[in-house]
Amino acid sequence: MRNNEHKFRSANVLDKQQIALGAKYLQQGRLVAFPTETVYGLGANTWDAQAVNRIFLAKGRPADNPLIVHIADYAALPTVVSQVPPQAERLMRIFWPGPLSIVMPKSERVPDIVTAGLDTVAVRWPNHPVAQELILQAGLPIAAPSANRSGRPSPTLAEHVAQDLGDKVDLILDAGLAAIGLESTVIDLSNPEPVLLRPGAVTLE
Repeated sequence: MRNNEHKFRSANVLDKQQIALGAKYLQQGRLVAFPTETVYGLGANTWDAQAVNRIFLAKGRPADNPLIVHIADYAALPTVVSQVPPQAERLMRIFWPGPLSIVMPKSERVPDIVTAGLDTVAVRWPNHPVAQELILQAGLPIAAPSANRSGRPSPTLAEHVAQDLGDKVDLILDAGLAAIGLESTVIDLSNPEPVLLRPGAVTLE
């Protein structure tokens, strides 16, 4: 891990310079590990299929396992999804920003590699100032799974990311311990009957 120290950048809501570097890297097609309230994510430019492919290669992630797209305002939603179901609107008002990922019909702009060829996409608005600022400064939605090799525990510290991914990630934004430490809940609302795809930090009852 020692030889990865140069990649660490301490980042909080006031560290605009470091977050700006992460945003620049994303725009260049590089991979940036960043903090969220759940776990650390491994992010790439959603619109850049080659950059997204680097996520799968870095993690050893199966290509049939879709990614979650992270946004930081409602204005970005129409670029990612083609339709927002009424039940999704209700959950967004309650849980966004927060640890809930909602699967909806995807827009044509979202590359197939992000969704594993599905016509739906999972979207989340993270409740973390660094994640939000990174997305806004990059000016694009970030496709990101957890920043670990597939099958390994999800990282709650930047050090975990460095230990697990090493030189496979271009930059790690370090904001300390992830507050929740549990991945987001994923619910599919692309059909009339909701389907819980992954239990997580939000309990839907």
